[in-house]
Amino acid sequence: METRELRYFVAVAEELHFGRAARRLGIAQPPLSRAIAQLERRLGATLLARDSRAVTLTPAGAVLLREGRAALDAVAAADRRTRRAASAADGEPGLVLATKAGASSELLPKLLDAYAAEPDAVAVDVLLCGIGEQERLLRDGRADVALLHLPFDSTAGLDTEELVTEQQVAVLPAAHPAAGARELRLADVEALPGLPMPRWPRSDGTYPDGPGPEVRDHAQLLQLIALGRAATVLPESCRTLLGPGLAAVPVPDAPAVTTVIAWPPHSRSRALAGLVRAATRR
Repeated sequence: METRELRYFVAVAEELHFGRAARRLGIAQPPLSRAIAQLERRLGATLLARDSRAVTLTPAGAVLLREGRAALDAVAAADRRTRRAASAADGEPGLVLATKAGASSELLPKLLDAYAAEPDAVAVDVLLCGIGEQERLLRDGRADVALLHLPFDSTAGLDTEELVTEQQVAVLPAAHPAAGARELRLADVEALPGLPMPRWPRSDGTYPDGPGPEVRDHAQLLQLIALGRAATVLPESCRTLLGPGLAAVPVPDAPAVTTVIAWPPHSRSRALAGLVRAATRR
C-alpha cells in the first residue's frame, strides 16, 4: 500500500462521506472513489459498505483504519525526527519531552536536574500540552519522549518505565462543606450538587456530552473549581498546585495513577537512553 492510499482511506473512514473526505483532502470525489475501489481490489476485502443513505466501516475497514492511522503517524514521525537529526549541529539533536501542563510538577524538575548532571546530557525542550495530547505528540514524532499517566493514557506499542504511583484526591472549593471531610468516595465526588465533573476532550478534539464544563488544561480546571463551578479527582501530587481557594480530600476508592516515561521502541538515541536511565534512578 502507498501512503497516499492510506491517507485517502483514513479520510473517508473518519468522515464516512466521500464528498466531505474529498474536500478535506483537496481533491475531486471521482479519483478518491477510484482509489478506494483499487485499494479494496488489491486487498481482496470490502473496507466500506456503501448504500444510497450512508457509508459505514466493515470489520476489515475498522482494522485498516486503526492500522492505517498508526502507519501514517509512523511515517510522519520518521520525517520529523530525521529532519531534526539532520539539522543538529553536533550530530546529536536535543530531546523533546512532552508532558501535560500542570502534571508531574514535582517529578519533572527532579528528572531534568538528574539528567542535566549526566556528562553526555543534551538540551531537553519541554513541550507542555493539553490533557491527553502528549501521547499523540510522541507517536507522531513531535516529541522523542513523554510522561504518560496510567490508566488514562495508552502505552500500546511504546517502551515504558514506571516512575511513580500515586493515590488520588478530590479537588474542591475550599468553602464547600465536603472540603472538610476526612475522605470521600468516588461516587460522592461525582454526585456533589452544583459541582459537576469536568469534560476532557477526546482524541478527535470533541467533548463527551454532560453537564460539566469543557476544560483543556489543569490551570483552567483549577480556576473553575475555585469559582465553585466544578470538582474533580486528580493525583495526590496536585496538592503543590492548589491555591488558598482550593482543598484536597483523599478518595481511597479512586484508581491509583502511575506516571511512566515512554518512548518509541525503535529509538536508538543515546541521549534518550541517558534520560531514561536518569529518570529511573533519580
